[in-house]
Amino acid sequence: MPPTDHPAGDRANRPVDEAEDTLELPLRIQDGVLAQQWAPEAPDAPAHPDDAAPGELLDDPERWGPTTTPRGALRLVPVRVGRDAALISRWMNDPAVAAFWHLAGPESVTADHLRAQLDGDGRSVPCLGVLDDVPVGYFELYRADLDPLARHYPARPHDTGIHLLIGGVADRGRGIGSTLLRAVADLVLDRRPHCTRVVAEPDLRNAPSVAAFLSGGFRFAAEVDLPDKRVALMVRDRVLRTVL
Repeated sequence: MPPTDHPAGDRANRPVDEAEDTLELPLRIQDGVLAQQWAPEAPDAPAHPDDAAPGELLDDPERWGPTTTPRGALRLVPVRVGRDAALISRWMNDPAVAAFWHLAGPESVTADHLRAQLDGDGRSVPCLGVLDDVPVGYFELYRADLDPLARHYPARPHDTGIHLLIGGVADRGRGIGSTLLRAVADLVLDRRPHCTRVVAEPDLRNAPSVAAFLSGGFRFAAEVDLPDKRVALMVRDRVLRTVL
């Protein structure tokens, strides 16, 4: 979850100091309807003009495949603006999410945020977290070593960052955020052999986000002052993943 809260604008290409954090455990208000409305395209579906192939800087999350969690099978599905903007915008307009991501407003606000990443160089990839074929959250995977965040901590080559929001209130406080964070961090470490650690930078004021990272196998590394906030630098290390 960066962090599990999130900012407006191009998170991948704007300074971290202007960005918000990531893990908010938002409201899941219309899950039944949302599950019925969302469906991935068939493999041979025509490309949408807004769609872009995931970049090579993150080793193509679209090809990583599913991973098993205690909550079911989890897949990371790269976002398609035409298919997913309405759903993600609905989540962003939840007050609990908007307080950290600052993407409330018309669907175009979220769509612009997604396009900024999809039109970039691939250092940030927006994805849906799909659990047993139901989208339950929104992830942004990004190259932390290529991000302005790297100016504020001793970055290593191929450090990979995670931002996450959980899309429904029914999942708040049930440990789903922690489960997904652990699963996706381990998926990154499994699929990105050059990456030695996964990082996140939730706002220290976002206690549920920090707690979710700790429960999800991350360790607290440091408090870091960014120009607009103080964050908790959270790290999941490859060498410690079997003990945390």
